[in-house]
Amino acid sequence: MLAIRMHRFGPPDVLVPEEVPDPVPGAGEVVIEVRAAGVHLVDTRLRSGARGPLPALPALPTVPGREVAGVVSGLGEGTDPALRGARVAAHLGNAPGGYAARALAPAASLLPVPDGLDLAAAVALVGTGRTALGILNFATLTAADTVLVPAAAGGLGILLTQYASAAGATVVGLAGGPEKTRLVRENGAAHAVDYTREDWPAQVRDALGDERPVTVVFDGVGGEVARAAYGLLADGGQYLVHGWSSRGPEATGPGFVPGEEELKARGQSYERTVGPAMAAREGGPDPLGALQRRAFAEAAAGRLRPVVHRFPLREAAAAHRALEDRGTVGKVVLEP
Repeated sequence: MLAIRMHRFGPPDVLVPEEVPDPVPGAGEVVIEVRAAGVHLVDTRLRSGARGPLPALPALPTVPGREVAGVVSGLGEGTDPALRGARVAAHLGNAPGGYAARALAPAASLLPVPDGLDLAAAVALVGTGRTALGILNFATLTAADTVLVPAAAGGLGILLTQYASAAGATVVGLAGGPEKTRLVRENGAAHAVDYTREDWPAQVRDALGDERPVTVVFDGVGGEVARAAYGLLADGGQYLVHGWSSRGPEATGPGFVPGEEELKARGQSYERTVGPAMAAREGGPDPLGALQRRAFAEAAAGRLRPVVHRFPLREAAAAHRALEDRGTVGKVVLEP
């Protein structure tokens, strides 16, 4: 079968299409005929060999990819025969293997894909959808809120924008360039601002006026963008951090954190929403699984509508390059 293999860490060109043996399911496992494999920023950092707040680097050679959607075609010992032919999605955890025509997954990890939901959209909800809902657990949004979303044209930013808008909040989406700002408006933002312009904070203030202060920031960018975004946050507001994409693969933190004294004086809160904090906020015996199932339910109800940027599987290197160069919109997906 066709797979994308890595024999060394490095730039996108280390992702090479190769023919490899078909996977054989063990006890409790299934084979998924992959129709869509998700590409995540974490994938690009693992590919580069970066260390930091990431899963452990895989042993080489390896087939990357931790998010897949497709059709069950093979069953290991002890799995339900009724699974054969089912449309499913799965997060493979820290075990890679998704950038391939077929992938192994534990049967217990499978998520049934609702009828009518495109498999590429489904894979966009496996990791990104659950993360969006996990972040949203930290904020109870109402029509009284004004929400600022940096990187609003990305896979996660679009879902946050859609959900906040559906909750009645006024959403300001930050994105780079006219194509991306147009997409942000189409997905529910009341205002879309090009944050590659130096005067973007002034544009946000002009768009909102004095009557609509920013009450919530969902920041996945970090660095100087984060510093400017915090400057727009009203007294009593929430600053919620889920990443720091602007700071490169070696970054281990957002690079900007408001001072405790200022937060206290202004009645604001600052929280990191990913990792153990997200699981603890969701609660229950399987918090990530619960978030994944909720993401599928929200999509089936039409409240989450993933935007997908598709690449052929053979062009995985181009997909990584485009994602790192901010040349994509929505969730990047590889299709065998």
